[in-house]
Amino acid sequence: MKDFLKRYWWAFLVGVGMLVLAFSLLEPPPPKHVVMASGSPGGAYQQVAARYREALGNKNVEVEVLDTSGSIDNISRLLSGEADIAILQTGLVSPVQAESLLSLGAVYYEPLWIFHRKDFEMTDLRDLQGMTVALGEEGSGARALGMMLIADNGLTEGEITISPLGGSSAAQALMADEIDAALMVASPDADWVMQLASNPDVSLLSLERALAYSRRHPFLKNVVLPDGALSLSDDLPVKNIDMIAPYAQIVVRDDLHPAIQSLLLESMSETHGKGSLLAPPGEFPAAVEAGLSMSSEAKRYYEKGPSFLRRYFPFDVANFLERAWVLLIPLITLAFPIVKGVPPLYRWRIRRRIYIWYRDLRLLENEGRAATSEAERRAVRARLAELMAETGNVEVPDSYTDDLYRLRAHIRFVAELVDRLGHEDAAAHV
Repeated sequence: MKDFLKRYWWAFLVGVGMLVLAFSLLEPPPPKHVVMASGSPGGAYQQVAARYREALGNKNVEVEVLDTSGSIDNISRLLSGEADIAILQTGLVSPVQAESLLSLGAVYYEPLWIFHRKDFEMTDLRDLQGMTVALGEEGSGARALGMMLIADNGLTEGEITISPLGGSSAAQALMADEIDAALMVASPDADWVMQLASNPDVSLLSLERALAYSRRHPFLKNVVLPDGALSLSDDLPVKNIDMIAPYAQIVVRDDLHPAIQSLLLESMSETHGKGSLLAPPGEFPAAVEAGLSMSSEAKRYYEKGPSFLRRYFPFDVANFLERAWVLLIPLITLAFPIVKGVPPLYRWRIRRRIYIWYRDLRLLENEGRAATSEAERRAVRARLAELMAETGNVEVPDSYTDDLYRLRAHIRFVAELVDRLGHEDAAAHV
């Protein structure tokens, strides 16, 4: 090893320099802390965010969950930089806002539940005229969707009385006859859904024009809540209910590290891939853009699934290898000519050293021939002895042993020549 380093120290330094350059060009490692905007305390968004927090926590990434007032608030948190990730209802992001956001895909349907008092006959959203209607609080996705649908049906805010109640608060108000109807966006698992569906004084509206709404608004999907889906024993609902549903989607800032996006995509599959009352297993997560561009990481995931490294290595190891892999080809490109050139260059250095010794030997021979005194010849002999010692301490490959021994023989020849010339000069002066 010592001999190797002695021979190839320059190549070693070049290699170290290349490694330093490679690591300086590596993409920064993923953050260990991210912020996720969810929803109101106890709501579905917060429950989903808690599951992501656990999943990413198992990969040593801390997820801070922010309580918010809903999707509109979540968009603001993303744009301001307060949040890196958010759960959003589709259809709420403007084109300007979409420029700095990316979608990782949809994770489940969020159906619009239209409950109303049973003594109020309703067949269509136009029948809301003159009613007191709960649409959810300002900043919620339900409020934005409800206002859009009311406008679609030619109603104005002056023709209905809008209540800011939402979720369980709206459900309690409806059962207490404090409001006439409620338009709420939630998954079928919400507690208040079952409370209202089982209340004999409350009816669930089936939208006959659900397909028309979904065609007019691509971010909506017409879905069917099957007869008995909420409760087979109580036959709730008593018939198939046509509904419209925006998607719940996972949205990130466009500067979120790709490795964190990949972790989120894996968590999305684990969390939402088993199906629900409205979607069969495997339907989610889905590559639904709905006004937002899909991230390149998401596109790759939906086309090919998790990468090979992510399947078989821990997250930190896989991430490092993926980051380093992109530099492997240029490193090999740079290293190949260097490695290939090491043996010829080493041979050239050995030959050059031998040539230099021969040059020195030739100079000493000339000095020895030109010497006119014993003192000058002693100086030449001393330098010849130094040259002999120097060539005796050097290590060369076996293929150059002949050249080295030939050089040492020539050094002895010059030394003998100087001695002979000295004897001849002494004899001439006797």
